[in-house]
Amino acid sequence: MAPSADELIPTRATLIQRLKNWQDQSSWENFFEIYWKLIYRFAIKSGLTEEEAQDVVQETMSAVARHMPSFKYDPAVGSFKAWLLNMTRWRISDQRAKRQQVVCAESNSTEVNGVLDPSSQYLEAAWNAEWEQHMMEAAMARVRRNLDPQKYQIFDFCVNKGWPPEKVAQAFGVSIDQIYLAKHRVLEVIKEEVARLEREMC
Repeated sequence: MAPSADELIPTRATLIQRLKNWQDQSSWENFFEIYWKLIYRFAIKSGLTEEEAQDVVQETMSAVARHMPSFKYDPAVGSFKAWLLNMTRWRISDQRAKRQQVVCAESNSTEVNGVLDPSSQYLEAAWNAEWEQHMMEAAMARVRRNLDPQKYQIFDFCVNKGWPPEKVAQAFGVSIDQIYLAKHRVLEVIKEEVARLEREMC
């Protein structure tokens, strides 16, 4: 069974250093597993079709590979998150240009409906929102594996499924106080994990 994306997240400097070796197929596969969904969903939210978003993923990965030999990771100069956004933004721009050519050829129009201008300030906000979701999913997956199963189930029923505390308490045969305590503790662990991932992945 292939490892999940959150299992593959090493420190950013470590992975980037390994990616400089074109022959390190394992590291490139890890990088793809970690980031393809983030790039794909961002492209979709930018107004691209599924096919266009898939092209953005492939072209962004190719661009990263081309730039990696000369890329120097220095958080003091710029974050990895911003660098990857630029790689993705340019690929979205390419897809937008391709679509515009088709639209113009068919209708003499210069309007491309539904696609955010890659230079728009809203694009960065959308990327940040998608990045935060990406962090949260990775953190929750890791926490779920490392916590007591019952505590995580209580959290899942309260937060993700939206059950009232009384119903969760009855389902698990515990007091309502225990429900609130378990929920609070899991939330704190998830927050700590998100903060740790942010430090490693920025």
